[in-house]
Amino acid sequence: MSATGTGTGQHVVVIGAGIAGLAAAHRLLAHGARVTVLEASDRVGGKLLPGEIAGVRVDFGAESMLARRPEAVALAREVDLDDRLRPPATATASIWTRGALRPMPKGHVMGVPGTADALSGVLSDEGLARIERDADLPRTEVGEDVAVGEYVAARLGREVVDRLIEPLLGGVYAGDAYRISMRSAVPQLFQAARTHTSLTQAVREIQAKAAAGRQTGPVFMGIEGGVGSLPLAVAESVRARGAEIHTRVPVTGLRREPAGGWQVTAGERVLRADAVVVAVPAPAAAALLAVESPGAAAELRTVEYASMALITLAYRRTEAALPDGSGFLVPPVDGRTIKASTFASQKWGWIADQDPDTVVLRTSVGRYGETEILQKDDAELVDVSRHDLREATGLEATPLETRVTRWTDGLPQYPVGHHARVARIREHVAKLAGLAVCGAQYDGVGIPACIASAYAAVDQLRGDLSAVRELTANPVQSLHGGAGE
Repeated sequence: MSATGTGTGQHVVVIGAGIAGLAAAHRLLAHGARVTVLEASDRVGGKLLPGEIAGVRVDFGAESMLARRPEAVALAREVDLDDRLRPPATATASIWTRGALRPMPKGHVMGVPGTADALSGVLSDEGLARIERDADLPRTEVGEDVAVGEYVAARLGREVVDRLIEPLLGGVYAGDAYRISMRSAVPQLFQAARTHTSLTQAVREIQAKAAAGRQTGPVFMGIEGGVGSLPLAVAESVRARGAEIHTRVPVTGLRREPAGGWQVTAGERVLRADAVVVAVPAPAAAALLAVESPGAAAELRTVEYASMALITLAYRRTEAALPDGSGFLVPPVDGRTIKASTFASQKWGWIADQDPDTVVLRTSVGRYGETEILQKDDAELVDVSRHDLREATGLEATPLETRVTRWTDGLPQYPVGHHARVARIREHVAKLAGLAVCGAQYDGVGIPACIASAYAAVDQLRGDLSAVRELTANPVQSLHGGAGE
C-alpha cells in the first residue's frame, strides 16, 4: 500500500466486520486491493442483527435506514438486495405524553418546530406561548458549537426540548439533548442558527427548501428479512470476490514496519499489510492505536457510549389490537421506563405477511447515564415493557414469545465539540501512511453515515482526502436508523 493509492494486489487489513468495516472491504475490492477482514466476535454485522421470534423474521438491532442519503440503499443494491428493499407500510408515529398517545407533530427539524400549530396537547399553554416569543428575542450566538437542548431551550423554552427533541434524539443517540452537539447531530439546524435571528423562521426556511427540492420516494427504507441481512449480503459479496473474513479473531497489536506497511497481530497470528482500516468502536480503536498514534488514542478514549436494550414481543393478532401507526416515542420527562415502541408488524408489511396471525412489536429502554434499568434481568425488562405498553395502548395479552437484546455501550455520544475531536483524531491518523479509521463514533450513527465514513477512509488511503474533509465539515445527519428506535 502506498501513501497515494491502492494498487492491484496490495494487501489491506480491515479490523472490524460491522457495516463500516464490511463497506470498506467492499470499496477496497472495487479498487483492486487484496482484503482480509478480522472480527473479534463470532459474527459479522455489529449493531445490525437479524433474527426470528415466534417463527417470524425480524431485526434485533437497527431496523431501518435513511433512504434520502444514497450510501445504504446503493450498497444494498450493489449486493443484490434491490428486490428486497421495502419502504415502511406506515410512517405515522405518535408521542406518548401527558397521559395519552398524541400524533407526532409534523413540520419540525429533529423536534424543533417552525410554528406552535398542532402542538396543543403536547405542550402546555405556557409552552405554546413561549414559542411565539422566539421572533422577538435577540440573536442567540452558537459559536463553534452548542448543545441542541441548551440552544433550543433559550429560544423556545424547555418544554420543546423535554417533550419533542429529547424523545427524537433519544431514539437516535440514546443521549441527553442538553449535552448533544447541534453541529454534529443536527448540522442543518446549526448552520441555519448561525445566520438567522429567529429559530422558528430558520426551521420554516429549512422546510421550504426541502419541499422545493424534495426527493421522490420514501424517507426511510427497510429490507425484507431485516436490515440485519445487509451486512450478511455484503460479507457474501466480498468473499465471492476473494476477500477473507475471519470471525473470533481479536486483533491485539498494530505496528508500523520499518520498511513500510503494517504488522497486525491477532492472537498467535501475525499478518503483514500495506494498509489498515480500523473500523471498531472507540475503546478498541484507542487500544490498537496507543503505540503508533498516542494522540488519536487519547482522543478516542474520551468518547462516551450509551447502553440500551431492545425488548421484542410477539402476540396472537386476535389478542393484540394496537393503535394505528408505526409506534410511539416517549419523552423522559413523563417518567416512563420505555423510551419508544415500534409496532413492527404495522410498520413493515414484510413482517405482517410472514404470519398474518402474529403481531410483533418492540420497545427500547436505556439512555445515556441510565444504568439502573439495564441492571434488571430479561424477565424484569419484559415486565416493565408490558406495563408501559398496557398504560399506553391497553394491551393486556400475554406474549407468545419475548426476546431481550442488550446493546452494551452500543451508541457513541456526540457532545459539544465532537466535530473538533473527530478532526483531531483524523489529523493524528493522517500522519501515518496506510492507516485510516471509520465507524459510528465519527460522522453519524446511522447506517448511511457509517458507510460514508468507510468510503471516506478508503478514499483517504488512495490519497483522496476530499471525502474526509467533507464529512468533517458536514457530518451525515443520522435521523433514525441507529440501534435505537
